[in-house]
Amino acid sequence: MITLYHGTDHILKEPSIELGKETNDYGKGFYCTRLPEMAKEWACKENTDGFSNAYMLDEEGLKTLNLLDGKHTVLNWIALLLQHRIFTIQDEIARDARDYLIEHFAVDTRPYDVIVGYRADDSYFSYAQSFVSNALPLRSLNKALQLGKLGEQTVLKSQRVFECITFTGAEPVSREIYYPKFIARDSSARQTYQNEIRKSRNYREDIFVMDILREEIGNDDPRIQRIVLE
Repeated sequence: MITLYHGTDHILKEPSIELGKETNDYGKGFYCTRLPEMAKEWACKENTDGFSNAYMLDEEGLKTLNLLDGKHTVLNWIALLLQHRIFTIQDEIARDARDYLIEHFAVDTRPYDVIVGYRADDSYFSYAQSFVSNALPLRSLNKALQLGKLGEQTVLKSQRVFECITFTGAEPVSREIYYPKFIARDSSARQTYQNEIRKSRNYREDIFVMDILREEIGNDDPRIQRIVLE
């Protein structure tokens, strides 16, 4: 049994897969966090008061895709974002990169009930878009996600999983306290990224998306594994 939290502007006793949008990070699903403070920030992200809804999930018998388990890389995460989120595709490189990453790095999520992965807040999404546009190397992207601390999310993806979840209560959340925290978390992530990444750039030993396209690099390429495991 695990506790999950969902921040929103109302009490939500009956979660549903239909509450999610196809254009969310991992497509349609019910998006939660295991961190109560994170849920409170999400509840006030529109600068309104909200609620942190709490649930108990019985994981027994459920199939979980954990993108943060060390078996997957940031490229698997980006490939899923490219399938669902709306990216600004400005040129042929970005268009080819989108198609190649989806074809070679996307994970089939259909067999899974639950997905665990990064949440693409504004900072994370801008880093992903820069990588796809060949403006950010893989090492910098990987470090940005590690340093940002913008949060992980747990997404309920199948109809079956909603038979295993129970609403346990809702806590009121004040925008005066948690909206500034929501803004500060994103700003802190951007500043940390700028401070740390600028000190460690070495493009000659890094991989840009153009390198992936030109050399037809695949998911199990040791160069990718070396960078993401640093």
